[in-house]
Amino acid sequence: MKKVITLLVCTILMLGSCADAKKEKTELKKEASLSKYEEESHSFAQPNKAAIKHLDLDIDVDFEKEIINGNATYQIENNNASEIILDVKFLEIENVKADGVDTKFVLGSFDEYMGQPLKIDIQNTTKTITIQYKTTNKTEALQWLSPQQTADKTHPFLFTQGQAILTRTWIPIQDSPQIRITYNATVSVPSDLMAVMSAENPKEKTENGEYRFRMKQPISPYLIALAVGDIEYKAISERTGVYAEKSMVDAVHNEFSDMEKMVVAAEKLYGEYAWEQFDVIVLPPSFPFGGMENPRLTFATPTLIAGDKSLTSVIAHELAHSWSGNLVTNSTWDDFWLNEGFTVYFETRIMEELYGVDRANMLALISRQSLDDEIEGFKATPDETKLKLNLKGRNPDDGMNSIAYEKGYLFLRTLEETVGREKFDKFLNNYFQTHAFSTISTEKFLVFLNENLLSKENIKFNADEWIYKAGVPNNEAVAKSDKFDKVLEALTQFIADNKVDVKITENWTTQEWVYFVRNFPKDINKKHLAMFDKAFDLTNATNSYIAMVWYEQSINHDYHGNHVDKKIEDFLITVGRRWYVSTIFKAYQRNNKTKEALLIYEKARPNYHSVTVNTIDDILGVK
Repeated sequence: MKKVITLLVCTILMLGSCADAKKEKTELKKEASLSKYEEESHSFAQPNKAAIKHLDLDIDVDFEKEIINGNATYQIENNNASEIILDVKFLEIENVKADGVDTKFVLGSFDEYMGQPLKIDIQNTTKTITIQYKTTNKTEALQWLSPQQTADKTHPFLFTQGQAILTRTWIPIQDSPQIRITYNATVSVPSDLMAVMSAENPKEKTENGEYRFRMKQPISPYLIALAVGDIEYKAISERTGVYAEKSMVDAVHNEFSDMEKMVVAAEKLYGEYAWEQFDVIVLPPSFPFGGMENPRLTFATPTLIAGDKSLTSVIAHELAHSWSGNLVTNSTWDDFWLNEGFTVYFETRIMEELYGVDRANMLALISRQSLDDEIEGFKATPDETKLKLNLKGRNPDDGMNSIAYEKGYLFLRTLEETVGREKFDKFLNNYFQTHAFSTISTEKFLVFLNENLLSKENIKFNADEWIYKAGVPNNEAVAKSDKFDKVLEALTQFIADNKVDVKITENWTTQEWVYFVRNFPKDINKKHLAMFDKAFDLTNATNSYIAMVWYEQSINHDYHGNHVDKKIEDFLITVGRRWYVSTIFKAYQRNNKTKEALLIYEKARPNYHSVTVNTIDDILGVK
């Protein structure tokens, strides 16, 4: 009997130990699942302790007060934490609840770039938190536009821009690219306007101005986007279409009519499009980028509407982000090249598939010239030309330049030419499939590259030099274009003959015109500039890209003919695309014409988004 009792006791103890072990194993597994997040320098969040997983957003858009107010409710993954930390900047936090009950919260010290940590008390069992908040007049992600600043000039407009770390200025959130969440949203706007988001979208206005959205695939916070205006939708195919103001929607539809073909070409290269719908909304001209790859709904600048589809490589670029950036995302902003270098490579492949090798190579050669200009601009700080950056204590926007885009592309193109296109495409398909809906660091990419391509195929490649060293390695791939060779021949001939043969230029593409203007000799005289302006009316170019490079050259060479100064001023006041305006303002600054630039900038600045303002302030020394 004693043996039986002893056996029972031992069994009970063993069962207890097993239960404890099972519990411990579950906790370790839970902890391991949360510890996937790497430390980074642009978010206060500590997601390994508690991370947001799903957002229910319920907001009202008030155009009269120019604020957004409402509630952000999160489902959280809780690793036995006593607090959860979110990122906020220039927000008023009115109340916070944990599982529906009021809880304590505190805002930490303010950082110029990062804002403040919002620290919320929770229990180790807490599953949801709700933050009641509103934006302020300092909110950087939002741009409120008067009717006069829109195309139709009848209704106000609002759009957001979250990349890199501005989503925290309109939603309290864990604002790190490592965080991936799904979201639902209810958005109330004036009844004569339509709201659209980076989610499943309406095709028509509702009667009461209330719109409901769902993003069922997990995305990084910088990709949450909202636009509100008097817009219409026009389909291109079952899964592609465009939004724009009424006066522009037909022109936009015509310009982007190849969108479905682009999606088909992209899928042929690197697998199925994972987001169901690919739409584009053309925003008012103050939008700071050529395009922003918000999932399901790319935001685009009206400067792309050239009338001949010549600038639609930007749409191919944003589509490519549906794989490189949205599907597989850089872990931190120090790894930004993983988003953009891959996307420029993919964009170029799409353009080659649709429009031929020569068009793709022309784009590559123009990009290479831009890379040279960027490297020259960083000659005093060569570390800025590395692909892997260290942006701690700085605005991550500092790393969003041609290095990430063009050097990143050149690295991948060189890698492709080294290993062969067939093997490289197979590798990229594997890369996108393996890392779908996740984030990756430069270091993890290098491990994957070695294991799945270089070591596997016994190929030697200087990947570390490309990524961790300044400048461009000597083994770079070189694109060639016979058309560009002929452009340079024509330029040389026109200058030597002191006359222009317009027949030579009759069928030139936008890329050929841009290459022509950008390659003016450094010692070109004003007589030849006037000759080209008279022959081609460059000062009045309706293509924004050609106009931009011509205005830069006019400033560089002190050319003032054909009322070009007035046209430059009008361009800078009406166009807010950061690349365009920064190129022109840099030309003013470089040529000791800062005083002239400041007079124009004083008029233009109120029309720019904060992203553009910050860049131009820095260029011109505005405090």
